[in-house]
Amino acid sequence: MSAVMGEAKGSAAAGARPSVISLAIREKAALYAAYMPFLQCGGIFVPTNRVASLGDDLYLILTLLEDSTKFAVPGKVVWITPPGSTGRQQGLGIQFAKNDAGEQVRAKIEEIIGGALRSSRPTHTL
Repeated sequence: MSAVMGEAKGSAAAGARPSVISLAIREKAALYAAYMPFLQCGGIFVPTNRVASLGDDLYLILTLLEDSTKFAVPGKVVWITPPGSTGRQQGLGIQFAKNDAGEQVRAKIEEIIGGALRSSRPTHTL
């Protein structure tokens, strides 16, 4: 997957600010593999060795292809691929928040990958 990622550590404990994950996806095929259209509001798989729990709140800074726009989207961990999973890259699935930012990034991703949404090609999750 052609992605560049940086992470800022933080605690998602009660009262703490959610931690931040940055992800830059540079290729359409990588975006298809990472996108999670089956989630309500959409979501994206982030390759990372970060330890997280289902339900943790995260703040995602996402850059798509050659567009310099950085989408800042709150989200929640809804998928975890642990280290050592056969045939799967370690990482987290982040569901986009049900708000304007989440809807904007979901719409942008679906605009970019278009008809590929109906493809049967494997992804990082399903």
